[in-house]
Amino acid sequence: MISLYIKRSKSDKPRPLTYCSEPNTSKMDSLFSGFFVNLDATALLLFIVVFILTADYIKNRRLTGFPPGPPALPIVGNIFTLDHKRTHESMTEVHMRMGQRWVVVLNGFEAVTQALVTQGDSFSDRPSIPLYDDIFHGLGVILSNGHMWKQQRRFALSTLKYFGFGKKSLEPMILEEFTYVAKEISAYKGKPFNPHLIVNNTVANIICLLVFGHRFEYGDEQFKKMMKLFEQSIQIQLYNAFPQLMRCLPGPHQKFKRINEELKDFVRTEVKDHKQKWDPSDLRDFIDYYLNEIQMVTEKSLFTFDEECLIMSVLDLFGAGSETTSTTLRWAFLFMVKYPEIQERVQAEIDSVIGQSRPPSVDDRADLPYTDAVIHEIQRMGNIVPLNLPHVTNRDVHLRGYTIPKGVTIIPNLTSVLFDKREWKTPFTFNPGHFLNEEGKFVKPAAFIPFSAGKRLCLGENLARMELFLFFTSFMQHFTFSMPPGVKPVLDYRFGITLSPVHYEICAKPRHE
Repeated sequence: MISLYIKRSKSDKPRPLTYCSEPNTSKMDSLFSGFFVNLDATALLLFIVVFILTADYIKNRRLTGFPPGPPALPIVGNIFTLDHKRTHESMTEVHMRMGQRWVVVLNGFEAVTQALVTQGDSFSDRPSIPLYDDIFHGLGVILSNGHMWKQQRRFALSTLKYFGFGKKSLEPMILEEFTYVAKEISAYKGKPFNPHLIVNNTVANIICLLVFGHRFEYGDEQFKKMMKLFEQSIQIQLYNAFPQLMRCLPGPHQKFKRINEELKDFVRTEVKDHKQKWDPSDLRDFIDYYLNEIQMVTEKSLFTFDEECLIMSVLDLFGAGSETTSTTLRWAFLFMVKYPEIQERVQAEIDSVIGQSRPPSVDDRADLPYTDAVIHEIQRMGNIVPLNLPHVTNRDVHLRGYTIPKGVTIIPNLTSVLFDKREWKTPFTFNPGHFLNEEGKFVKPAAFIPFSAGKRLCLGENLARMELFLFFTSFMQHFTFSMPPGVKPVLDYRFGITLSPVHYEICAKPRHE
């Protein structure tokens, strides 16, 4: 240490001025080292960013022969460029990137049928969907693949067919359920009510009879709790794009998981009850037959039947056999009040063919061409499953002049088919004439594929067609629907896996006391 003395005046006493050479040197070194540390951190961060962007570009660069599409943001792709409230309308490009996953969108009747029907084997698999993988674990009928899917679908179709799935023998069950819903609606005595829950319960009870062997009262709390799951329409694109991150974050996907666990617990309770009463000589319903199959299968290489897969299959049957049909009926009420002249013509045809002395039958369909045409137009305009369920290529595919590699997610945009200007005279207008020829007889155009097409054709199509005809005809036979006084019908929708109308109130006036 060096000390200096400075004398400022005669009266001043010398004061030491201390100059610390060593500490100041350390301070300068610290400043320089901090600068270089900050510089190194910035450079490292910049390097990481450049590396990630470069890796993302190399990994996701468009391959030769791949379909064209819009430019995508790094990492997230086109997730934020879609209108997620109208995804089916904004998915008009041929390909997109959803996070780190390539998606090819099939638009138009020719593209969809060429992929799903003509080249069906190459497009028959389902992609890995992280949220559903976490919940369903690749089990069941709808989201499974390969040997699992073939066994489960074959078993489900054969067992449900035995119980009358899509056959005339199921008709009394549907008509009896209508008596319950008619009583429920009549209790409102023409006053406004929300048909959402009532219709959902009605359709779901048909599946309950087939799967559980019994129906539920509409006021049953556990039943109502179960049905609420099927109206969940959450946005899960972020979760499926970045599952590792999203699993750790709160959000609607966590609620979706919890609800599904509660729903699985509901089915587990039914399975437990069936096991206690199970008698191989008296198989009553789908669960009984499935439990019997578990006992009979001995070859382990073919064994895809266990209780967990049974639970997933039951949930799939509810999704395939209740939600879509109930949503279609709720659209039907809206279209009938929107176009009362069409409702009157349907009722006139029903009165002339069936009258009021007996309930409708599936045998009446051929004699009710206009009513049948209206039901099909409701399905077309309602557009219940607008983007179908996703497929994935299981090999490299050549489609319409493009090359699609194995493992690419395929979205068959059914909206583009049901509203294809080349296939429908007035695609955006409710027009039952789309399904009638010049003689007034019913015809079904090839482009009418609301249940999809090919190997993944909707499992519940036959049941849905029967339910829609019998329920709609019965409603038109017994009630005239209208909006509450001063209220106009609004055809707004909520986008989700299904396209459902926003909740509304309606009036149902009995036609005959």
